[in-house]
Amino acid sequence: MWQTVIHYGLHLLLPLGVALLFYKTYWKKAFLIMIAMMVVDADHLFADPVFDPNRCSVGFHLFHSYGAIGCYVVLLFFKPFRLVALGLLLHMVADGVDCLM
Repeated sequence: MWQTVIHYGLHLLLPLGVALLFYKTYWKKAFLIMIAMMVVDADHLFADPVFDPNRCSVGFHLFHSYGAIGCYVVLLFFKPFRLVALGLLLHMVADGVDCLM
């Protein structure tokens, strides 16, 4: 149960914290863009089973692969994509916590 609370809490709190700390003047917009990157979980639909609470998503699903994460890091260097990249990377961090538990 705690793993689920921590996992979904991080999905919400990490983008909110980054938005409040680094994007003070437009934190709501920044937060919404980063939260919208939850769409990256669409790759779970191609897994069997779709949801496995004991599976580490990082390195398993297509959009959670190490190659994809490398692309997200590269996107950080392009200002128009920075919030998208941050949202994706924060999502990977939150999913990565599951790999540690």
